[in-house]
Amino acid sequence: MTRTDITFDSAGITVAGHLHLPDGPAGPHPAVVVGHPGTSVKEQTSGLYARRLAERGFVALAFDAAYQGESGGLPRGLEDPAQRVEDFKAAVSFLTTRSEVDADRIGALGICASGGYVLPATASDHRIKAVGTVSAVDVARQFRLGADGTQDPAVFQAMLDAAAQARTAEARGEEPPVLALFPDTAEQARAMGGEHAVEGFDYYRTPRAQHPRAASSFTWTSIDRMATFDAFAAVPLIGPRPLLMLAGTRAVTSWMSVEAYQRATGPRQLHWIEGASHVDLYDRKQYVDPAVDLLADFFAEHLGQVA
Repeated sequence: MTRTDITFDSAGITVAGHLHLPDGPAGPHPAVVVGHPGTSVKEQTSGLYARRLAERGFVALAFDAAYQGESGGLPRGLEDPAQRVEDFKAAVSFLTTRSEVDADRIGALGICASGGYVLPATASDHRIKAVGTVSAVDVARQFRLGADGTQDPAVFQAMLDAAAQARTAEARGEEPPVLALFPDTAEQARAMGGEHAVEGFDYYRTPRAQHPRAASSFTWTSIDRMATFDAFAAVPLIGPRPLLMLAGTRAVTSWMSVEAYQRATGPRQLHWIEGASHVDLYDRKQYVDPAVDLLADFFAEHLGQVA
């Protein structure tokens, strides 16, 4: 497997990616676009899954979302659901230009927040022939309802107040505040969001997987852009193309995979990874290995066998 640094255009923004090419014949090969979680970058879990899929014979493209990582776009740290969906489509467009790729055999994989974004991208782009998710999250549902779906609605209303104030500050020429995404310690994370928040802290803020380009804050305007987004509304349009969703049996976010799965109209699978939490599926070998096996078999079945 070899990795090449690439860029492509997404609605006028230069997006940076890593193109993972399998060893062996030059192709054309089936290909998979891999999107990262919110706050993440291509050097983390999306890059891991892309590399593992390339080892199984697929061309795999992991990329940084616009406004984040090595990609362009201002303001930095903006999480724009519409742009995130567009990034997936732009990545597919890039793959169609590569001689190593069979343009009729392209799939998509989303992890965490990208597991939400990849669904409307697939629903509205028929070039994507099969779609998979790992620990799928609709980022809007997570902010509105909490990771476990039980958040007091007043919390999000307060966030919308802060987003409105940030827009006013910016209009007046003031420096708007930002939404800090992580506390300073694991203990503070546990107080804010229980074990799920601690696991996120451990992944993003310790040597386990931290990366200097991973987002530590979002702009407050990200919040009101998320407010009316619904990653699952278009799921029925994915059929008759196939959908595979992977979730850990300990993941507090798994209710979102169940909801999306229930909306699917075409061939669908919801596979549980025994013992895994949401974040375990980012990098823990004992959970990533079976997830990659399932994904590789799924994409081989629906995109055609690799060379």
